Amino acid sequence: MALAHTFAANPHWLPRNPKRALADIPGEEGLPIFGNTFAILKDPPAFGRRMIDTYGPVYRNRAFGGRQVNLVGPDANELVLFDRDKIFSSEQGWGPTLNLLFPRGLMLMDFDKHRADRRTLSVAFKPEPMRHYAEQLNRGIARAVAGWADRPMRFYDAIKQLSLDLAAESFLGMPLGAEATRINKAFVDEVQASVSPVRSPLPGTMMRRGVKARQYLIELFLREIPARRQSEGQDFFSQFCRAEDEDGRPLGPQAIADHMNFLMMAAHDTITSSATSLVMLLGRNPEWQDRLREEIASLGLNDADGVPHGQLDRLVLTEYAFKEALRMTPPVPSVPRRALKDFEFGGYRIPAGTSVNIGIGYTHHMPEHWPEPERFDPMRFTPEASRGRHKYAWVPFGGGAHMCLGLHFATMQVRILMAHLLSRYRIELPAGAGEKWQYFPIPRPRDGLPVRFAPL
Repeated sequence: MALAHTFAANPHWLPRNPKRALADIPGEEGLPIFGNTFAILKDPPAFGRRMIDTYGPVYRNRAFGGRQVNLVGPDANELVLFDRDKIFSSEQGWGPTLNLLFPRGLMLMDFDKHRADRRTLSVAFKPEPMRHYAEQLNRGIARAVAGWADRPMRFYDAIKQLSLDLAAESFLGMPLGAEATRINKAFVDEVQASVSPVRSPLPGTMMRRGVKARQYLIELFLREIPARRQSEGQDFFSQFCRAEDEDGRPLGPQAIADHMNFLMMAAHDTITSSATSLVMLLGRNPEWQDRLREEIASLGLNDADGVPHGQLDRLVLTEYAFKEALRMTPPVPSVPRRALKDFEFGGYRIPAGTSVNIGIGYTHHMPEHWPEPERFDPMRFTPEASRGRHKYAWVPFGGGAHMCLGLHFATMQVRILMAHLLSRYRIELPAGAGEKWQYFPIPRPRDGLPVRFAPL
């Protein structure tokens, strides 16, 4: 099992709790060996609704090799994400799923080490680099979408390839060239391995393919680091190679490679998912296409040049629409942590060592916070509509110390994408497009979202 590997590599982790430790928490064990893993993979929202309807907003289940306690609602999100008392470990939460694939990535760090590396890496997200990325994104997106006119296509596949190409330019600062297919497959193999029911890298398993993919990518990054330390490149990779910590020391080569492996995956797949859900929702709601198109046209920009960094904040309705898409289909529907101390929530005492999940996807659809939650309504995010709403009712980027470092980059990329798409095309979806989604490891439409971009 993966836990044996991860515990051996991380001796500071708390040992696994005995089964009786969670006997007071309502829930169920599921199938022998696999627990509820297959039920969750088949339809996570349906599984979560059934468990909450049956057991309430605090429930226990067993999946992916261990037992978890699930906490649901904005108060649970605040407790775990804000983590005022430093109860919850992100490393030990994500570790059983990701530690063989993305060890020492920023999401798999806690407290002082996480704060120090996050501060060092944040140099790549300051205003001047962001202006540089905006220029690159405008060029790359304009070049790609010009070829999308009036032909049937699967949007998920197209935006996935475009996101990888954009990440190569903004993150790596190099064209992917002949290795593009192998690099893309490596990221796919890593992500798919994260939800493999077989948690050890045995021959022939998804986990084995994921571990080999990680090895290939790490070697690719390590080869590039010496030259990048001497370069003046503005891409993420070059800036990480030149970045220094609070004591003036550069990050070590292995740390840089680990962070790049994680951040490339995170940017590549989460933006692909969220852009796909937004295009689907705009295709189903053409009146919102018109409203966003009018907003984009009001900027008076040249199609080829796109939206300069300094103009992005004027795309207010576009941002509201993106936020609503993230509410309806968050790219990370649940977030795991591990309790380092005993704590109480919802009338239950939960012991140290417990794996804890918060249900972001469920919270985003709670009608007491989101009236008519299945309706696409970007105006939920106006200042007036947001006033009084629980701060942790909408958390697609997480929160607290682990708030997504790249959230502004993601928002910038989607705003620029919408500006180029809607100024050229009308989004048309065939009947039934995008009706069924696969939610793990990252949400995607099972049909790839068939779409046609009709020139205006």
